[in-house]
Amino acid sequence: MSPRKAAVIVGVAMIMIALCAGFAYGFIHSSLVITGNAAATVSQIQQNTPLFRAEIFSWFLILVFDIIIAWALTIFMKQIDAHLSLLGGWFRLIYAMILGIAISNLVLVSLILSGDNYSISLPADQLSAQVMLYLSAFNSIWSLGLIVFGLHLLIIAYLILKSDFIPKFLGILLVIAALSYVLIHSMYLFLPQYETTTTLIEKILSLPMTAGELGFGIWLLLKGGKRPKKASEF
Repeated sequence: MSPRKAAVIVGVAMIMIALCAGFAYGFIHSSLVITGNAAATVSQIQQNTPLFRAEIFSWFLILVFDIIIAWALTIFMKQIDAHLSLLGGWFRLIYAMILGIAISNLVLVSLILSGDNYSISLPADQLSAQVMLYLSAFNSIWSLGLIVFGLHLLIIAYLILKSDFIPKFLGILLVIAALSYVLIHSMYLFLPQYETTTTLIEKILSLPMTAGELGFGIWLLLKGGKRPKKASEF
């Protein structure tokens, strides 16, 4: 595959991930999961079962796109450094594997609240506690995956800064994004008592994090792999 084709595939996949993540987490998850209120969360999911299943499907699409990016980005970046490109691809695949484990917890929530004999036989408080446990597991496992994802971005940022054809500001933005992912999700995992502070830091750093990833994706889609035009000869 040519670098240009690989770049287009990565660019499209990155944009699709941004759209799917905005729909799955930004719209559905944030509206259905009520922090600190298990009963309300269970009620919301039960009343919006098709929407919750749409979230799960969106996460599955994100997982598929991450695997595609791991493959195509390795092909594109190997022109800079084949070994580091492969390492970056493996980190992305490991992240995808962890994300898949996290998504399985959402599937379990859907099964528990599907209205079969199992959910009916459980007391309401026990059912709510079990649902919140799986939702909490989703967040914690995904945070672990995002730490690995940050390491993947750090490798990609280094390759960009090392290259002589990718804008350096994209590498700088990805360095900021990578360190932000590692910092924020390490705090979520290992310093849960500072969740309010972590959430504030995440809001502050969300702009450069998004700009780095989307900026690189758009550059790949529009410019990546294009050969420079030769000067006209007279």
